[in-house]
Amino acid sequence: MSLFDAAPLGGEPDRGRPLAERMRPETLDEFVGQEHVLGPGKPLRVQIERDQLSSLILWGPPGVGKTTLARLIARLTRCDFVPFSAVLSGIKEIKEVMAAAERTRRLGRRTLVFIDEIHRFNKAQQDAFLPYVERGDIILIGATTENPSFEVISALLSRAKVYALRALTVPEIVGLLRRALADPVRGLGQANLEASGELLEQIAIYANGDARAAYNILELAAAASPGKKLSAEAVEDALQRKVLLYDKSGEEHYNLISALHKSVRSSDVDAALYWLARMLEAGEDRLYIARRLVRMAIEDIGMADPRALEQAVAAMRAVHFLGIPEGDQALAQAAIYLAIAPKSDAAYRALEQVREEVRHSVAEPVPLHLRNAPTRHMKEWGYGEGYQHAHNFEDAITTMECLPPNMRGKRWYHPTDRGVEKRIRERLEELRRARGATSEPSR
Repeated sequence: MSLFDAAPLGGEPDRGRPLAERMRPETLDEFVGQEHVLGPGKPLRVQIERDQLSSLILWGPPGVGKTTLARLIARLTRCDFVPFSAVLSGIKEIKEVMAAAERTRRLGRRTLVFIDEIHRFNKAQQDAFLPYVERGDIILIGATTENPSFEVISALLSRAKVYALRALTVPEIVGLLRRALADPVRGLGQANLEASGELLEQIAIYANGDARAAYNILELAAAASPGKKLSAEAVEDALQRKVLLYDKSGEEHYNLISALHKSVRSSDVDAALYWLARMLEAGEDRLYIARRLVRMAIEDIGMADPRALEQAVAAMRAVHFLGIPEGDQALAQAAIYLAIAPKSDAAYRALEQVREEVRHSVAEPVPLHLRNAPTRHMKEWGYGEGYQHAHNFEDAITTMECLPPNMRGKRWYHPTDRGVEKRIRERLEELRRARGATSEPSR
């Protein structure tokens, strides 16, 4: 064989390489996710397509494509690609590569230096790149999982544009897995392996936005699956946990959320946690669970513990902010709080009763004394006449009637004697007694 023989470009990839490596996108159109920076017309994409790239920092969680994007940029912009590892490289290696990049520039070629985990470089190491970035000897692309504002020196940061990449969504990762199963050249297409959408979704959920992790799980599960079908057992072995599959739009979905809701309503903490865990392990949409917990706080606890709604909304925000799996603990905390909280549906029933009253009674006009009178004519017509401003009365309590004449004396809200609502009931009785007595304005 001649020394100059080489494999043709685009030929058969090395099947010994990991699936995640073989499935790296080769074009921007194959790159999944990050539409906010790589979508048509977005600045970064325009720079790449016009070959007018400047130094940049890619900031995002693991497995979102930082290294892949850097390699794509090098290929599409016709640059020499020099990868650096902040773990393995020191000042000496940096200076050697920079000197080579300077010589390359004089020959009319550009060098793209990719630094993985740039946050691991100390200040002196990062400083070593500065003059070469300033002179244009190199285009620097740094990748980091840490906030660049804290981990990259300000001088370097001021010469580079920071692009924040987000974790991939479950549908995006499922799409990548389907592509890997179908691709006969780079992927697993030669095996003609069938995989249910539920199993692929389980893998995507477990991967938590990391495409590399999802590919690794799929490769392990595919190798362990008998026959031509990806098996749940093989996926369980790859995940090291049991796979609980259920149709999120089917009966079991509603059975489980019903069990969780009724366990909370019944103040059974352990049952609530059990049903919550069942839903989490089955891959239920976390925000769906969070919304249902908010509903439980409103329907079943209400004014018996007004903080229950605060806790449920806080859990929903935490889930949205943290994602999986960290956000799951916020759901558990909220479920525990709601289960042990005193229960009351008095506020819920009060609104339903009032709405029923409104539907089946005449819509009386607003009493004149409750209407604003912004014009002289409205004052002449009696708007606002007889209005009692509460802050002019002792304890800010008036005897003024605020319901229409046909509704006077109606009572819809009947607090229970549980939790905070017991104090609310006492206060309400006090208010009703005071409003029934004559009161003079305070001076």
